[in-house]
Amino acid sequence: MAELEAASEHNVVRLILPRDTPDSDDRYARAARTLHDWRAGGILVPDAEPALYVYEQASPSGHVQRGLVGALALTPAEDGIVLPHENTITRAVDDRLALYTAVGADLEPIFLVYDGGGAAARAVASAGSEAGPRLVLDAQLSDGLRHRVWALTDPAVLREVGDDLHPRSALIADGHHRYATYLQRQAAQHAAGRGPGPWDSGLCFLVDASAFGPEVHAIHRVVPGLAPAELARRASAGMAVRALDGDLDAGLSRLQEAGRNGPAFLLASGDGTGLHLLSEPDPARLAAVVPPERSPAWAALDVSVLHTLVVTGLWGLPDDVDHVGYAHDVADALAAATRTSGSAVLLNPTPVGAVAAVAGAGERMPRKSTLFTPKPATGLLIRDHRDATPD
Repeated sequence: MAELEAASEHNVVRLILPRDTPDSDDRYARAARTLHDWRAGGILVPDAEPALYVYEQASPSGHVQRGLVGALALTPAEDGIVLPHENTITRAVDDRLALYTAVGADLEPIFLVYDGGGAAARAVASAGSEAGPRLVLDAQLSDGLRHRVWALTDPAVLREVGDDLHPRSALIADGHHRYATYLQRQAAQHAAGRGPGPWDSGLCFLVDASAFGPEVHAIHRVVPGLAPAELARRASAGMAVRALDGDLDAGLSRLQEAGRNGPAFLLASGDGTGLHLLSEPDPARLAAVVPPERSPAWAALDVSVLHTLVVTGLWGLPDDVDHVGYAHDVADALAAATRTSGSAVLLNPTPVGAVAAVAGAGERMPRKSTLFTPKPATGLLIRDHRDATPD
C-alpha cells in the first residue's frame, strides 16, 4: 500500500484504504475529504449525463472480458436475484460500512456474472463499432491489461438494457463484503428515516458469462509436513490413487482429464515430482460425511469432496488454515510445499455453472473455492451519491 501511495498523491488507495495516522484524525473522514478535494480540483470529474458503461479488459494472451458498469438496485439474498456464494466476515463489512457511509460513494464495483443474450449483450458487443457508444477511456495499466470504457447514454438503449436485465438473476463472482456493505448501508439509511435514495443501489460490474466472460481459476491447497506418498497412502482408503510418471505438465493434463468424470486431485511435492492422482471417491464413504442438509450441487463440488471426505475423513487432519493452506496458482502452491516440507494439492477450476447451482440452492461454497479473473480495476469508475439520479 505504501508503494501505491508513493506512486501518486492521487492514487485511489488513498480513498479505499485510508490508513490510521499518529494523530487523532479519523481515517474515514480523511477519505471523505480526499474525495471532496479531488472533485474540487478536477482530479475526479462527474459525467454530464446519466450513463451505463461498457468496460473491457483485454490481456496480452488474447482473453477479453467485457461487461456493464452501473448502479444495481439492491435486493436481499433470499429474493434469489443477486446470488452470493461465499460467507462474509463481520469485521470486514463493518470497516467498509464506516468508509462508504463517510464518503457517501461506492468506491469499487462488485463483480457479477450472469447468463446473457438479449439487449444488454447487444449493447456490450456494440462497443468499439462505428455506430457503438462513445469511448471515454483507453489505457494500458501496470496489471498488463488494456482497459477500455465506453459510455452508453442513448435513452432508448438504456431502456432496452434495463428491460432485458430486470427479470434476470446474477451471481456474485467477487465483492461479497461490498454487497453486504451496500445492504447494511441501505438498512441504516432507512432506519434513520431518510427513505429512498442513492443508497438503494450499489455500483456493479455485470458480465455475461456466455460472451466476454471471465476466466475461472482453481484455488489450490497446501498440506505442510506431509509428503505426497503419505497423503496418497491415506487417501487410498476412499479414493482411487494412481502414481504418475512424467512431468508436472503431464500430471496436470491427467488431472484435467480425470475431472471430466468427477472430483479429482493431483498431489505433488515442491519440485513437481511425487505425483499422485486421486479420483473416483467412494460413494458410500462420501455420502456418510456430506451433511444431509447439503444439496446435490454442493456435494458434487471438488472442494466439497476434498474438505469433507479427504482432508478430515481420509487424511485425518483438522480443516483449518494451519493444516490446509491456500495458493492462487500452481507455482505458489509448489513454493509453499517446498517451504513447509509438504505437498501441493492441485485442483481443477470450478465451473461457473456449478457455482451458480450452489448459490441458486441458497447455499455457500466451501471457503476459497474459485477465483474469477480479471477483477475490475479500482478507481476507473466511482459512483458518488451526490451525482446519483433518481430512478
